Amino acid sequence: VSGGDDEIQQLQKALLDYLDENTETDASLVFSRKFYIAQWFRDTTMETEKAIKSQKDEDSSEGTHHAKDVETTGQIMHRAESRKMFLRSIIKTTPSQFGTLKMNSDTVDYEDACLIVRYLASMRPFAQSFDIYLTQ
Repeated sequence: VSGGDDEIQQLQKALLDYLDENTETDASLVFSRKFYIAQWFRDTTMETEKAIKSQKDEDSSEGTHHAKDVETTGQIMHRAESRKMFLRSIIKTTPSQFGTLKMNSDTVDYEDACLIVRYLASMRPFAQSFDIYLTQ
């Protein structure tokens, strides 16, 4: 996985598929699934706010507003909206419809789900800056 938005969404969907398939054996997975969706939605909102704030800070320090910055802000907003639409589509899906949307869910087992969780967790800001926190 190269770490692009599409690959991240595929991993998120695979993890949600795995959780959905195993909710009958472990009721806590229902909560886990909802927690992940809510956390990813929140992360998208926070990333967008930070990116827009950094764009505004750059604009105010330069004193002029470049068309390139507007395009970048537009791209940030478009990417955030596509992520949110993906998560909303997952939320709105009923369990009976979810079976028709599953892709490669047969290939995700417990070990794969653990790897997906570790990878997605490593993409979080705290995990990326853990060395900084540790040295301080």
